Amino acid sequence: MNTNQKTGTWTVAQAKAKFSEVIDRAQSGGPQTITRKGRTAAVIVAPEEWERKTKRTGNLAEFFAASPLRGSGLKVKRIKDAPRKVDW
Repeated sequence: MNTNQKTGTWTVAQAKAKFSEVIDRAQSGGPQTITRKGRTAAVIVAPEEWERKTKRTGNLAEFFAASPLRGSGLKVKRIKDAPRKVDW
């Protein structure tokens, strides 16, 4: 098998043939990269890793409150022009 066991890289054909092993390695050894024509096509990760990476922290108000622009004196001016015409 030509799988690079250190980095967990598989060709599409290898991943298809050994899909169960790809999943097992993602759960025990970290992300598994699947390549097509020498380029990364997909990455298989354990569900815990996916949840950790995609977990939303905070809310929009907290995001703006933590902005480095807060307290900078930046003023945003709202344009109060008439609405633009739309062709139907």
